[in-house]
Amino acid sequence: MFSIKPLNNHNSAAIQQVIDSKTKPLGALGQLEYLAKQLMLIQSQQRDLATTKLTISAPSMLVFAADHCMAQQGISIAPSEVTRQMVLNFLQGGAAINCFCRSNNIAMKVIDAGINTSLTSEEKSLSGQFIEQRLGAGINDISKTSAMSDSQVQQGLLYGKKVTTDTINQGCNILLLGEMGIGNTSSASAILAAYSQQPVEQCVGNGTGINAQQLSVKKQLIAQAISRLAPEQVLSDPYYVLKELAGFEIVQMVGAILTAAEQGIAVLIDGFIVTSAALVATKINPIVRDYLIFAHQSNEYAHQLMLTILEAKPLLNLGLRLGEGTGAALALPLLKAAASFYNDMASFESAGVTV
Repeated sequence: MFSIKPLNNHNSAAIQQVIDSKTKPLGALGQLEYLAKQLMLIQSQQRDLATTKLTISAPSMLVFAADHCMAQQGISIAPSEVTRQMVLNFLQGGAAINCFCRSNNIAMKVIDAGINTSLTSEEKSLSGQFIEQRLGAGINDISKTSAMSDSQVQQGLLYGKKVTTDTINQGCNILLLGEMGIGNTSSASAILAAYSQQPVEQCVGNGTGINAQQLSVKKQLIAQAISRLAPEQVLSDPYYVLKELAGFEIVQMVGAILTAAEQGIAVLIDGFIVTSAALVATKINPIVRDYLIFAHQSNEYAHQLMLTILEAKPLLNLGLRLGEGTGAALALPLLKAAASFYNDMASFESAGVTV
């Protein structure tokens, strides 16, 4: 379904030379230098490096929304109805992610991947950026049974591929991902527990602010979900992990990530939920990792553990725990700054500076 080429590193030394020749001490721009090099490696494939500039073209945010049946067991600060309400808030432009996308000139699309109750025709018309590609009315309770069927996994990957392909065809070369789904930290925590083989206690946090009793129940339910799994299948079959544990929004984000990598596009990964999709995507094809840029480290310890597994160095650490793609939107200016210094900063030779 996805054919992903590894990055050709034939330009690596030349790119590093460009960075090192800028009017600054070696390494003085820190992580921005690594960021510029990664972006340039992605964008310089099959091109003449001498004439290639870093570009940030039509950056686009895809926010995938879906519900989780396990949330009905009272493990979140809000009822499942809030997923739908927040989708409407997105369409009316009133959420944090809307604010950050507007302030950074990011196009935004909202995808109903499987909220409990679909929008009415009138609600869908609130914004021309609404996309409906539902896999069902929320996933099953993963503490009791598989999250979804094999066919839903495959359809979810195809849905993610379609919306991403359409977005890239509109000129996007930086894809940003966000999500909304009451209870979706449970799926992300379960995915982390399955792959890290760490105790569930290390993989489950307070999410958006649940109390101690809710946290205890959440840990128990996720432990039940993990106990259902066949360990050998977890290690050998990432599609099995998606079927058993993922949300509809997560499986579509996996499809989006794989498609972006297939088409040679960098993906700016948001917080815990989006990172769980990135983790599964790397299990499907490890080459994907070269195309991923991690926006931030959230306030969830589980997210920090997941970033460690992925050997990721997030760009920001602002104590965020909102989701929606907010961390990715806030990190985009750093990508623009990396492109600016790579393209426009003088070299020692051009500036006549002698060190």
